[in-house]
Amino acid sequence: MSTVELLNRAIAEEEQALHQYVYFHLLLHERGFELLSRLFKKVAVEEMRHVERFAERVLFLGGEPVLGKLAGPLERIKDPLEMLRWAVEAEREAVKLYAERALKAHREGDLGTHELFKAVLLEEERHLELFERELNNVKEFGPSYLSQQALERSRKELS
Repeated sequence: MSTVELLNRAIAEEEQALHQYVYFHLLLHERGFELLSRLFKKVAVEEMRHVERFAERVLFLGGEPVLGKLAGPLERIKDPLEMLRWAVEAEREAVKLYAERALKAHREGDLGTHELFKAVLLEEERHLELFERELNNVKEFGPSYLSQQALERSRKELS
């Protein structure tokens, strides 16, 4: 697979995550789970920046960025615990793929693409850490952890 093809594949994967995280954000916001909702929104914005950076690199290399072609269908997950599990697995896979792609670019002498994949890899590791922390909180504290978020929102709305 060429460098431009790898970058376009990364665009599709990042757009998939972006759409999925916005979907999770909206559902969680509607249910009053503001902490998780804001987390998914924040990470979605960062994924959008990754799309932009990959597309800019494709253009720099003389290719055509392929936008709007998601890597897979939107998962209609409603359970917050399952949303976090999905995010953890997606971020783990991204970390693995970007490490492989960074090495491939380095071996091919494309240091710019290597540095880009490496930088995004570090951001994906941070996303993984955030989602793992929240997943552990939900597992450890159970439904009361999420209920507390909904109660806090109701208090703010009624004040």
